[in-house]
Amino acid sequence: MNGVEGLLCWCRAGFEPELAAELTERAAAAGIAGYARTERDSGVVLFLSEDGAEAARALRFASLIFARQKLRLIAELRGLDAKDRIAPMVEALEAHAAGGMPEGAGRGAPYGTLMVEHPDSDAGKPLAGLARSFGNALRPALRKGGWLSAQDDARRPRLHVCFLAGDHAVLAIADPRDASPWPLGIPRLKMHPDAPSRSALKLEEALLTLLDADERERLLRPGMRAADLGAAPGGWTWVLTRHGLRVSAVDNGPLRAHLFDTGLVEHLRADGFRWHPAASLDWMVCDMVEQPSRVAARMAEWFREGWCRHAVFNLKLPMKKRWQETRLCLDRFAAEAGKPLTVRARQLYHDREEITIFATTERA
Repeated sequence: MNGVEGLLCWCRAGFEPELAAELTERAAAAGIAGYARTERDSGVVLFLSEDGAEAARALRFASLIFARQKLRLIAELRGLDAKDRIAPMVEALEAHAAGGMPEGAGRGAPYGTLMVEHPDSDAGKPLAGLARSFGNALRPALRKGGWLSAQDDARRPRLHVCFLAGDHAVLAIADPRDASPWPLGIPRLKMHPDAPSRSALKLEEALLTLLDADERERLLRPGMRAADLGAAPGGWTWVLTRHGLRVSAVDNGPLRAHLFDTGLVEHLRADGFRWHPAASLDWMVCDMVEQPSRVAARMAEWFREGWCRHAVFNLKLPMKKRWQETRLCLDRFAAEAGKPLTVRARQLYHDREEITIFATTERA
């Protein structure tokens, strides 16, 4: 058993180098020394630093692009005995508590909820059964020992047990204000039978994760007007109509016929890289397959010309130097938009070789 300082971040398997580069660069910019430890296709990156609390404060989850989740490390446990994994974890909690309770714990049990997880990777998925059964055993033991609230309390710090192998686990803490609320940072969305394509899940996840509840209520109101560039077959248009928006679906390809049943969709057979509205719209969304730098420039033009106030768009990343390309494209977008914007970016669970960006003229 050994205490560790730093962060644990889950990510999409195969994107560990991008997340490691992002964490290292952002930490250096904040004046925090540390290094990333990971393995290709593991779905997890550890960023080790002498001051884990400072790293957690500086590297805010909302600013991270390739992380699905951000946790502060407590301890790394190797060589766990299958006959008793609980005792070493309690010992690790006691050792950590000797240095002070986690921020936000207040009085009572230090942790409000428990999540027992495994990497979302080919190597990690066989650990799903262990994580589930062990969580059922650990939860009452922690409550009996006073470590965990008698009832789940989402406002208090959350304890995570992350199995990397049957005999290898990491203990970590989530600040509910600075972490994803879902196990592994993955919102479990179901494909609706009326959705024209699975791409609808990408926009649904983007609106759920990149906007907060207040923003969704204020910025997605029935009667607002939107454009969907490269709309066919209509997955993103369908999502917008479910919020009551009137949509100009721009694509030379066909849309699913049932989209027109709402009376909210106008199909414009045009090139999304050339068409623009005659008057300003509330929203523009875009999931066109094109070079990311070209998409970034086109999205910036929409804001510079005042054609929209809010947007969600995807950037399809190259196979190599994906973190560098991400930075270049986001910098180009910000520079060419010509006005102050609030910008949030994330590689979503339903994304593949891409990232999703939300941009708005509203200031955070």
